[in-house]
Amino acid sequence: MAALDGFSEADVRATLLRTLRLLAALTVAGALLVAWKLGWQSALLLIIGSVISGSGLWEWMRLMSAVMARMDISAAAAEGKPAPETAGPAVRPMGFVLTGFFLRLALTIAVLYVSLKSLHGSVIALAAGLALGIFSLTVEAIRMARTWTV
Repeated sequence: MAALDGFSEADVRATLLRTLRLLAALTVAGALLVAWKLGWQSALLLIIGSVISGSGLWEWMRLMSAVMARMDISAAAAEGKPAPETAGPAVRPMGFVLTGFFLRLALTIAVLYVSLKSLHGSVIALAAGLALGIFSLTVEAIRMARTWTV
């Protein structure tokens, strides 16, 4: 675990931002290709899937930041130290973070339902858009693993 000791919350944020940039680039390229081959409805479904995937990555980053801040505060309190500056001046209540997480999840289900009912494009394009987030995150993880081992 010594390799992860220097991995901070800022590193996590930078990694996820690089992942989201890669996701955006792949989405644009994929949407152009899908629009050319399958039509604009399928391209829009691919974009919708990618936006849902990207928003999921963003929401996980917010959730994990909130959890990590609370862990830092708890660890400092257990040692009798003041809260670390990395926890931020005002840590948002966990209830707000979880409410936002579940509201985004409900909105995602509604968007998926409406887009599948109203757009008569390829469901595979929608699934590909959803999978682009996982692909982008995997590429970024491989990049990180290569920099740690080289």
